[in-house]
Amino acid sequence: MPAFRQVGEKQLPQEIVFMAWSPKRDLIALANRAGEVLLHRLANFQRVWSLPPNENTGKEVTALAWRPDGKILAFGLTDTKRIILCDVEKPESLHSFSVDSSITYMHWMEVTEESTVLTSFYNAEDESNLLLPKLPALPKNYSTTAKIFSEEKSDEIMKLLGDVRLNALVLGGSSGFIEIYAYGMFKIATVTGVAGSCRGLCLSSDLKSLSVITEIQDSSDSAAEITYFQLDTSLLSSYLPEVTRMARKFTHISTLLQYIKLSLACMCEAWEEILMQMDSRLTKFVQEKNTTTSVQDEFMQLLLWGKASLELQALLMNQLTVKGLKKLGQSIESSYSSIQKLVISHLQSGSEALLYHLSELKGMALWKQKYESLGLDASGIEEAITAVGSFILKANELLQVIDSSMKNFKAFFRWLYVAMLRMSEDHVLPELNKMTQKDITFVADFLTEHFNEAPELYNRKGKYFNVERVGQYLKDEDDDLVSPPNTEGNQWFNFLKDSTHIKESPLLFPYYPEKSLHFVKRQMEEVIDQCLQKPADIIGKSVHQAVCMSLYKTSQSEDSTPQLFKLPFLWNDKTSNIHYVLFTILENSVSKIYILRRHTDTSRSVSNGILAVEFGSFLNNSINDSSDSRCYSCLDAHFYDDETVTVVLKESVEQEGKERVLAQLPLSSIYTDEDQDRELIWDSTKRLDEQRGEILTRTVFLENQWRVLENMKAQYVSVNGIRKVSCVLSSNLRHVRVFEMDVEDDGEVEEEEEEEATQIAAGEPSEINQSADNQDNVCGASAEELPDETEEHESSLDP
Repeated sequence: MPAFRQVGEKQLPQEIVFMAWSPKRDLIALANRAGEVLLHRLANFQRVWSLPPNENTGKEVTALAWRPDGKILAFGLTDTKRIILCDVEKPESLHSFSVDSSITYMHWMEVTEESTVLTSFYNAEDESNLLLPKLPALPKNYSTTAKIFSEEKSDEIMKLLGDVRLNALVLGGSSGFIEIYAYGMFKIATVTGVAGSCRGLCLSSDLKSLSVITEIQDSSDSAAEITYFQLDTSLLSSYLPEVTRMARKFTHISTLLQYIKLSLACMCEAWEEILMQMDSRLTKFVQEKNTTTSVQDEFMQLLLWGKASLELQALLMNQLTVKGLKKLGQSIESSYSSIQKLVISHLQSGSEALLYHLSELKGMALWKQKYESLGLDASGIEEAITAVGSFILKANELLQVIDSSMKNFKAFFRWLYVAMLRMSEDHVLPELNKMTQKDITFVADFLTEHFNEAPELYNRKGKYFNVERVGQYLKDEDDDLVSPPNTEGNQWFNFLKDSTHIKESPLLFPYYPEKSLHFVKRQMEEVIDQCLQKPADIIGKSVHQAVCMSLYKTSQSEDSTPQLFKLPFLWNDKTSNIHYVLFTILENSVSKIYILRRHTDTSRSVSNGILAVEFGSFLNNSINDSSDSRCYSCLDAHFYDDETVTVVLKESVEQEGKERVLAQLPLSSIYTDEDQDRELIWDSTKRLDEQRGEILTRTVFLENQWRVLENMKAQYVSVNGIRKVSCVLSSNLRHVRVFEMDVEDDGEVEEEEEEEATQIAAGEPSEINQSADNQDNVCGASAEELPDETEEHESSLDP
């Protein structure tokens, strides 16, 4: 009976370049050479969804990482240098940010340290929910949000916050690029001083140490040197409660900025191009009319005498038409109402919440004993608060413009509608025919202000008029507003103008009457980003190198191997605070596994050591162990849990049908109590592979925790010890097999399967819908590609 139970197998159409198991669910994320990110379920390796590459995000995926709660998947794209955070429920980007380097590795960890200060913070974190009203869910009837949000709920943006407990996304790239993002959202450290392109990262769960594996290549002709760095990150560890509180504020702020960005995108979508119809028609009228009378005078004559020139009649009756005027009036009212609601309910709510969190952050910065060492700067945060205040002022200005425009257009269209009915000699209802002197004055003022020809405007925008005043606020451009609000006669402006001291007071938010809402929002984002950049620089500078160890040189034959699958592999033992490094070195045609141990507390030398492991015969008893006990080469190795390593082995003495083996290697079988205390003594002037003769070697004979991988040239493995599963990938990168590693008795397995089936039938809210129909809808697979997949699955697997 095989030790592991196979539960799925698939032949995939594209080569897989990376795979990562979800830490909480039976889901595995894959990235292929085409730039597609896929999510598969353990059961029969069903596809849940796929996210195809696009020009906005990127097409070359180079790293994958799951948030520790399994609700967010992050992936890095090297062609656009962007990081995308994707909701596990739906293949759309919730948040993205740019980095300065191509990402080659990412690691998402969670802090496990406990303290009374942290516990009290975790419990009190919901204070803002008590003081601030709940943010309204973003409307999902706009394409901007419909792509992101599911039908049931539209508050997925708040999922970015995640759990209160601190987690950190560590990014590694080329040329020694390393950055740490708290909660995967906001940068809290920019690490320098590491050479080479990052091949592996591991931040300890106590935040004391960051282990890094890099590949240093002096020239294109020479073999690359694999080097291990251990960096001391004790500042993060020493100020863990403060870092957690500060990072949580950063994440709130970043989430609110994304909320405001989406709200503004919905507002832009609510504004329709049809609203520009009046401007374009009037401009065409100016270009085509033969009389010298201005457009304003033409409309004034119609208002005062009830008579229009033949040219104006032609414009109104033939081009604008009564039906068109009615449609335009309805569009303006509908569009303006939608924008007004979005400003009041979403933009203002998000801005006020942003102001609250920045104010709290300023209070933290003023507590210098706690936060000065982390680089929080009160003056910078004050500038950010001022920028948010300016944005709120601009949003209020937009509300006033919408309000006055709605009143103006309503009166103007009512009068023009009646005038056009009279021109067409249609019956005018009595209630429409009533027009007081006040109404006439109102329309006259509107014509005077909005119907002036502006030749300079034609040079800028290609039109002579700017009757519609709301759209200019939603344009994402640096140009000044075409028609800024008129502040003449405003008592407050006159008061400020005459009061020099009050005008310069820090209590007053700056006002930018000439700028659009988009411009002020962009300015606000830049100021906030700049003020929160300082902690990343200060914390990054505190990180220093504790150990630098050259491991080995890569062989030239590795060049064709996908970068993302190459060993070494890093692992953090949270219980004993030890970093493990797994790597292989080829010796006499056999690849041994080397296990390097480093304690996360860089001041301690206990548990720092290295051990080599070779595999003796455990499949074919006919091979004489004494003549050649090292008959298996290690192809890939990953930590299954703190006590076990999962390996893919290849027989050195080739025998048909028994070339590749999946096995579990218990650390207890190779480590003795004496090894735990053995100190690593090495010559820093030499590489470790040059000193391998002095490294202790253990020969292991596995008894029952292995399985022959028949009809498969297995090469790589990805494991999840929490879910007790593994996924084996073939050397052609297209053939996968999924195994349950801890097989229970058949009766227990059947009971579990029945219980799981019952839960799925009941529709557990925490699980992703598994129905095939819904799966096809979600992943968006075309009807044409499904037969191709079936044919490939039925075709003979690679030998």
